[in-house]
Amino acid sequence: MASFLNALPGAVTQGLIWGIMAIGLFITYKLLDLSDLTVDGSFCTGGAVCVMMMAAGFNVWIALLAAVAAGMLAGLVTGFFHTKCGIPAILAGILTQLGLWSVNLAIMDMKANQPLNVNKYNVVLSIRYLEEVQYGLRPIWEHPALTVVLFTAVIIAILYWFFGTELGASIRATGANSKMARAQGINTNFNKVLGLAISNGLVALSGALLSQYQGFAEINMGRGAIVIGLASIIIGEVTFGKLFRNFGLRLLAVSLGAVIYYIVIQLVISLLEINTNYLKLISALIVAVFLAVPFWRKRYLPKKKKEGQHA
Repeated sequence: MASFLNALPGAVTQGLIWGIMAIGLFITYKLLDLSDLTVDGSFCTGGAVCVMMMAAGFNVWIALLAAVAAGMLAGLVTGFFHTKCGIPAILAGILTQLGLWSVNLAIMDMKANQPLNVNKYNVVLSIRYLEEVQYGLRPIWEHPALTVVLFTAVIIAILYWFFGTELGASIRATGANSKMARAQGINTNFNKVLGLAISNGLVALSGALLSQYQGFAEINMGRGAIVIGLASIIIGEVTFGKLFRNFGLRLLAVSLGAVIYYIVIQLVISLLEINTNYLKLISALIVAVFLAVPFWRKRYLPKKKKEGQHA
């Protein structure tokens, strides 16, 4: 239990970072009803661009903006394949993801790993800050978890505002019923491309923050991102679905779902002392359980009869 408690702050921080990625995936998976596999590549793109921009001497905030722009560009490519080439969304995402492997290597100067020394560069968060805050070497407000909470709050506020505008509402209408939206004069192809761009921009931002937190960008850092993102969305819906009805709260539920996911992963690893090489298997089992919960609930738990209803 002691090892779990010691690792808990790091698990929460990682969950919050991946929660930003999950919010991006929520836009395509839930709002646009598109299965976008670009995220496995654009996550790494964000990290690679951020690290290389900072290594070239750029300010950390400029590096983060460049990472977001690169992710949005990846989403635009997937949108182009899907809307202009007639390729199904899931296959378009796979093609972009495949191409991004080479692009990401090129960004990282054809190296599979690029370090980011926290002593040399000014980063907004780092794993080293966890211990420094714990031992009083840094103020509490520089704790990585609080930093990511601030990022998440700003993102949710912006998305809540944007999807309440006419353009944002048209994107939501496109996902709800594209034929009806088209009949109302909405450019559904444009909305799909824009939604994919926004989604992958957030995914890339998450990758950029993770690369700063862990101190390096690595070519495989986005592998399995789609699983973590879907797990976060599902866990958030299963856990908070009945409480969080508001759109902004639904986005918050996704972020909290990612935190719960990482806490459960850390709990299993710490308490059962499982070899970390089985992490992918554990992740798959956790996702399967949370996917099955709604089905089990409907099938095996009796529904409460309404008042006045007779058998």
